[in-house]
Amino acid sequence: MAGTHVLFVEDDDVIREATTLALERDGFQVTAAPDGLTGLDAFRARQPDLALLDVMVPGLDGVSLCRRIRDESTVPVIMVSARADAIDVVLGLEAGADDYVTKPFDGAVLVARIRAVLRRFRASAADGPQDEGGALLSFGDIAIDPEGLEVTRGGERLALTPTELRLLLEFAAAPGTVLSRDRLLTRVWDYEWGGDTRVVDVHVQRLRAKVGQDRIETVRGFGYKLRA
Repeated sequence: MAGTHVLFVEDDDVIREATTLALERDGFQVTAAPDGLTGLDAFRARQPDLALLDVMVPGLDGVSLCRRIRDESTVPVIMVSARADAIDVVLGLEAGADDYVTKPFDGAVLVARIRAVLRRFRASAADGPQDEGGALLSFGDIAIDPEGLEVTRGGERLALTPTELRLLLEFAAAPGTVLSRDRLLTRVWDYEWGGDTRVVDVHVQRLRAKVGQDRIETVRGFGYKLRA
């Protein structure tokens, strides 16, 4: 992923400079911004491949900046928080972030998370479930085009983020089968080392809001399943 362009919004000078150098050593091109408004301008001017946003930045906080980015783009977003409090995590994910990292973070872990998000964002239709001939997959009023990577509900196209789309494709590969949070973390988020299941829960909530609250069922203590 050499040459991948990352926008990094962080108000702490030391963290911003150290992280920028670390990412550049791994082959990333980095545009760094000290506040949210500067970050928004940089996002619009540079069109990065991924945005790495600290939650607590001046001018326009990271959660609000994430929402502004989501209004304009499906580019992957990772939130950075000094706390692992549920409210920080949930707010960032509900704003449309694909993942989050808690400070202080290990540089190797951050790079791994960035690469994992980018891999699933760039995944081709061949990586998702397909039936014979690539025909539409239908579940009630939901129709999925595995080749065109488009989803409609009642004939209306749904605007899904790449992570939401991959989550839905994972459910569609095994309709009626209960999928555990750990399996979804591995298959959708590429977390071979494990991860926070709140990421799964919030994205399922976001997906339900788009495909229908009753389409994805919670199986308490086990996980989720797509109602066929």
